[in-house]
Amino acid sequence: MPNAMPLSFTLSWALFGLCVGSFLNVCIHRFPLDDQSVFTPRRSYCPKCRTQLTWVENLPLVSWLVQRARCRTCRAPIHWRYPLVELCTAVLWVLAARATPAGEYGLLAVRTFWLSALLVATCVDFERFEIPDQVSIGGMVLGPLMSLAVPALHADTALALQFSNDGSVGPTAALIGSLGGMAVGAGALYAIGWLGSLAYGKEAMGFGDVKLMGAGGAFVGPGGVLVALLIAVFVASIFGVLNILRFWFEVRRRDRFRGRPYGARRAARVARAAGQYLPFGPYLALGLGIVLLAWKDVAPYLPWSL
Repeated sequence: MPNAMPLSFTLSWALFGLCVGSFLNVCIHRFPLDDQSVFTPRRSYCPKCRTQLTWVENLPLVSWLVQRARCRTCRAPIHWRYPLVELCTAVLWVLAARATPAGEYGLLAVRTFWLSALLVATCVDFERFEIPDQVSIGGMVLGPLMSLAVPALHADTALALQFSNDGSVGPTAALIGSLGGMAVGAGALYAIGWLGSLAYGKEAMGFGDVKLMGAGGAFVGPGGVLVALLIAVFVASIFGVLNILRFWFEVRRRDRFRGRPYGARRAARVARAAGQYLPFGPYLALGLGIVLLAWKDVAPYLPWSL
């Protein structure tokens, strides 16, 4: 990409992202806890023996490899999520640097911030089936403010362009695009959840997902958030079917092992009931991330412009 950030800067940005990934692990662990915050306690510790970690034990990726995925004090295993989050953060920051025009450091900072927040939301939702308010509500507060500070975030948002006189998006137009995206994102997902609740007689959409889409809309605008929703639904549908098939094969295997004369229909009912519970937040995060970095590549294939 000829207009992307220089390669030397991108590599340095990746190393910085690797270090930030270590901080994101702290957020993922502490956000769901009522008795802790990101800054309390101040030092990281082993969840098993509660020993405070030294700087040698906190080196991103390196410490996990050198210590062979175990705590130096109690030898308790360190979950593979920790190095994975650090590595994913570095990769996301590289993708953001390659997708951002050279010299647009403000835009790059906003993009990497939101991608990092989406990674935190993804991990927490996978582990606990909830999206932390620090990401969703925080995104709804910071999204419009960052749009004011970095109008280039909505340079391709049609709603923002409609409020621009000379074709370049200024702070006010960017703010309008951000607020419009927030309303469309949260409103669309809330409407889908409401219709699903009427159809199935139970809650069909968590409110955390609604808040996350509101926050996402603040960063990608109305058209972008709708595209992100379409991507999320498509990918989630594929994984949902695969998950149901996984449970179906598992139920059939257990029935055969225990000598139970149950048939495939019962296995299908059990698999459908068990396999339908998937966190939707990670797929929303995927869609939002794709739109945030590749909107110009996605937009030409759309039948509408927002």
